[in-house]
Amino acid sequence: MELRFSPLFSGSSGNAIYVGCDDAHILVDAGMSGTRVIQEMMSMGIDPRRLNAILVTHEHADHIKGIGILSRKFDLPIYATEGTWQGMYDKIGPVAEKNRVIFDPEQDFFMGSIDVTPFPIPHDANEPVGYTFEVDGAKLAIATDLGCIRDGWFNRVLGSDAVLLESNYDPDMLEAGRYPYELKKRIKSRHGHLSNDDAGRAAAELVRHGTTQIVLGHLSKENNFPELAMRTCELYLQQAGIAPHEDVQLYVARRDGATGMFSIVAEMR
Repeated sequence: MELRFSPLFSGSSGNAIYVGCDDAHILVDAGMSGTRVIQEMMSMGIDPRRLNAILVTHEHADHIKGIGILSRKFDLPIYATEGTWQGMYDKIGPVAEKNRVIFDPEQDFFMGSIDVTPFPIPHDANEPVGYTFEVDGAKLAIATDLGCIRDGWFNRVLGSDAVLLESNYDPDMLEAGRYPYELKKRIKSRHGHLSNDDAGRAAAELVRHGTTQIVLGHLSKENNFPELAMRTCELYLQQAGIAPHEDVQLYVARRDGATGMFSIVAEMR
């Protein structure tokens, strides 16, 4: 069975990713208005009325802005860790009790044929997680809002066919930019975000373990731009003896709209 995914928005101003197969349709985060998320889904041929659930990575505004309205409009369950629910409960408006779903961040669960596995991530939020999704041997990982490369989350992502990987900032742009010192310190911390260099190093290791599609995401509007993120990753891959766009398909997710529809089948391994 084909596993499909579409980054609808990916950046510091808002994030939403569609993941689906024949019998399951999932939205991961909704950090833009409900109207805009619906528009981007429909532009990709995704009927929002067929969604089964919204999965939340953490409670920061760029990940939860639209989840309340989408839950109310389509009667959707919202899945999040207990800590994330505590952090976002008063930020998303009323949600039906039956649609408040708390899961164990160390336990997988199924949605249709999709095996969803959450994993803890190092970020300055209240019990944040990333996710992997598996169908018939095809595996996708969503790994953003990561302060650093740690064995814990990285081992969960290794072996994925496709990865949406954070490439948030260029260190020189961040250092020279207008952000206040404390915010720069937070972004660079081990509970902040991955730089382009971090993403490049991670990408090389991912490809060595079988990843064939990498979508660089969650780019900062102020401290990065797509061409720089792409070129930095290409250089790290080349240094590792990997041919970008030949040994691995490499893309950059758009901040302001859908990037495209990607698909994975187990035969790609």
